[in-house]
Amino acid sequence: MNTTSKTFTLFIILLGIYWGFHDMKPTFNEDKEVSSEELSINNALYHLKNISKKPHHVGTDEHKKVQEYLFNELKKIGLQPEIQTATVFNKKWRAGATVENIVAKIKGSTNRKSLLVASHYDSNPHSSIGASDAGSGVVTILEGIRAFLAKNITPKNDIIILFSDAEELGLLGAEAFVKHHPEAKNVGLVLNFEARGSGGPSYMLMETNGKNSTLIKEFLKANPKYPAANSLMYSIYKMLPNDTDLTVFREGADINGFNFAFIGDHFDYHTAQDNYERLDRSSLAHQKDYFVSGLHHFSSIDLSKLDSDTDFVFVNFPIIGLLTFPFSWIIPLILITTLFLFAIVFIGIRKKTITIVGIVKGSIPFLLSLISCTGITILLWKVIVILHPSYNDILHGFTYNGYYYITAFSFLNIWLVFKIYNQFLQIKAVDLLVFPTLFWILINLLIHQYIKGAAFFLIPVFTALIVLAILIKDNKKIKNLTITILFIPTLYIFGPLIKMFPVGIGLKNLFTSAIFIALVSGLLIPIFHQKKRKNQWVKLAGFGSIIFFFLATINSGFSEDRKKPNSLVYIQNIDTKTAFWGTYNKTLDNYTKQIFDKSFSEGSIENAETVNKYNRKFNYLKKADYKEIKTSIIQTNLDTIIGNEREVWLTIQPQRDITKYEVFNNEKIQLSSLQANSVNIYDSITDLKKQTLLIYHLGNQDRELQLKIKFPKDQKLNFTLNEISNDLLTHPSFNLKFRDEKMMPMPFVTNDAIISSKAIIIE
Repeated sequence: MNTTSKTFTLFIILLGIYWGFHDMKPTFNEDKEVSSEELSINNALYHLKNISKKPHHVGTDEHKKVQEYLFNELKKIGLQPEIQTATVFNKKWRAGATVENIVAKIKGSTNRKSLLVASHYDSNPHSSIGASDAGSGVVTILEGIRAFLAKNITPKNDIIILFSDAEELGLLGAEAFVKHHPEAKNVGLVLNFEARGSGGPSYMLMETNGKNSTLIKEFLKANPKYPAANSLMYSIYKMLPNDTDLTVFREGADINGFNFAFIGDHFDYHTAQDNYERLDRSSLAHQKDYFVSGLHHFSSIDLSKLDSDTDFVFVNFPIIGLLTFPFSWIIPLILITTLFLFAIVFIGIRKKTITIVGIVKGSIPFLLSLISCTGITILLWKVIVILHPSYNDILHGFTYNGYYYITAFSFLNIWLVFKIYNQFLQIKAVDLLVFPTLFWILINLLIHQYIKGAAFFLIPVFTALIVLAILIKDNKKIKNLTITILFIPTLYIFGPLIKMFPVGIGLKNLFTSAIFIALVSGLLIPIFHQKKRKNQWVKLAGFGSIIFFFLATINSGFSEDRKKPNSLVYIQNIDTKTAFWGTYNKTLDNYTKQIFDKSFSEGSIENAETVNKYNRKFNYLKKADYKEIKTSIIQTNLDTIIGNEREVWLTIQPQRDITKYEVFNNEKIQLSSLQANSVNIYDSITDLKKQTLLIYHLGNQDRELQLKIKFPKDQKLNFTLNEISNDLLTHPSFNLKFRDEKMMPMPFVTNDAIISSKAIIIE
């Protein structure tokens, strides 16, 4: 391949990858003027600035201010909003609270099923600003509804607007709406807007108890300009513990729905950096595209006819937007590709352009590439974390320099592939391609068995078969150019996937990108195959890897824009009059060293860390002076025996600004029932193990926690009550220095908190 041919080939490859990214997300023109009947991003940003000034989790004054702002803005555009107040409990999360949903309605011209548009207005406790998660969704809906009403068109279906509360505490606002709001019974579809980062394309994910084909067809009829979706992503999403409000609608009321969520810049997720300034405006524009197209379409069609008995595979595809085909096609397509492969191999052997020995030898570099790329990526990332231990304190696993690492590892894996294949230059390109094609077919057999949503992996197989057919003719004049063009759909599909997985599920999963690169490279290798040792592709990949590892290294530190997460917690045991300092950090800094300067130890305290998403325990403990901090008053209102059962009513009254209570069960017991603030939590449970019984977050209207417990009269109860307040830095009993501008509270864990523990023993 001459220099001109190499350059043109590289251009086409980069074009295919760029095209895949470009089609997934709109650009935002801040100066563009829009009519009053169009959703204005600038108007949405105005609202976002007003509702994301400070953390506004449930129970805070700022939470109430945000609620009042949204309520009044809905009134300004001509709606009659209401505040739905209810105390609810999510058994899966073992969490409860008194929530305050904001609900409004646009009356439709028919009595058909209604369309619900939803996002949550609470931020994650205790330091997240909540601009992206999910202020971006709230303002998209608020401004989108204003624009819709400005058109003065009556929709066919009722449109319900839900700004749910306490999503971050266990999807409690959605739980309250589904269980207690009269409008929930008539909802036919939910459009839910979310975020797990502050940028990137917004992906469409579905929630349905049935099949997805009708939902996909109607989604395409809505005609979003930038549909970013694939069925593999949703298959994986269903396996992960990442529920949203939409999950409650599906599980609790059998209501179908669409999630629209962006996951880029994951390092901002649930942090103090999830603010107005860091929100990617293009991501907001993407939410606009989904909202406008979705509202127009789904407010007009019959939403009672969205169920189906067929599942579709779907994936972004050049020009057509979204390629779909039914699950029932998977096996026939696998059979067709298998037959074609064997037919091509048979013809190639007869023409003596393919040899059995060549196929066997050609399998070696492919398997070596797959094993080497995966293994070296896993090992090297472990080494990098050892060299940069502060990465352990970024709990969601995506570092600020994460994009540099994705690029660096991608180049490294490409370099490995080239270096390995360079040892097998004597093998013909056609022989090198046969086994990878067969391997992809085998992968699709496994996909059919375990994760059918990934069956779009058949697309590269068809391309590989066409390439094999070209290669057995051995037409060198058109081979490289034709092959490169044919593989554009593969590059278009898999380029974004290589980036998406480590962004969404953490850099420790970079090996998924390595697998994709090795698999795709096995099919693309005929483009780069040449009969000489001097391969410029190797040098290019190696140089790219070095450059981006260097960039990742020099950007591995922290700054005002890339804050270091850290944590301090004071834990006191009321019964033993003992106290400890705790930190979740594995690397100490100037903030944590004001306590952990010397004479501390590794370890944790059972039932004191409080529940968190990543099951993070205290890493360091240090004995502290016991403070006489006010703790809740526990009153027994009723203690009676009826037959074989004992019933105890307790009232727990806070004496300071408590954020939440956690109740742990310390012994294996039986319960006939457990209620919290008159809401039933457990019924007739035998052999209840040691576990968290209840996490109750005090909302704006809560003044106390009432527990009603029924259990066998001869049984002893042994609970631990934790009361948590996030006032460690302002409490008069302490004199701690604040974080500097390069630091922020660690998300996902109880932080800046005073935890008071006491036993509740009922004998």
